Amino acid sequence: MTPRLKDRDRTDLIVVHCSATGPKADIGRREITQWHLKRGFVTIGYHYVIRRDGTIENGRRESEIGAHVSGHNSTSIGVCMVGGVDALGKPSDNFTQAQYDTLRVLLGQLKSRYERAKILGHRDLSPDLNGDGKITPNEFMKACPSFDVAAWLSKNPL
Repeated sequence: MTPRLKDRDRTDLIVVHCSATGPKADIGRREITQWHLKRGFVTIGYHYVIRRDGTIENGRRESEIGAHVSGHNSTSIGVCMVGGVDALGKPSDNFTQAQYDTLRVLLGQLKSRYERAKILGHRDLSPDLNGDGKITPNEFMKACPSFDVAAWLSKNPL
């Protein structure tokens, strides 16, 4: 049984993540929940998981505060795509077309419910390392989700 967690007061962000697993790893909510429990979370930190075959699995309740992006959990929804690294553990945009198709539909549904929410990749919330007020690709502390969400959205409008 998933514990009842505190609800968000607002939703400003929809954040796309990756599981940082290889292209042959067929994992989902169950495995990610186990990883997050080992890290001290009360349950999975994401609201949605998109498996390699495009199947969507629910994580935390959509209304609940997540545990997926430090400093923004109380105002965001987390979507995790399974994959994102190659056989050597390096960032890799190795998601399937089925995953991208599901992501497009899910983001469209979320955006219709949270019209003012901005859609970002986890890496887009990296701190500004040089203090110039802008995050540039060489400043990303994380590669997650291993693709440029803004560029993908410009080619795949919701």
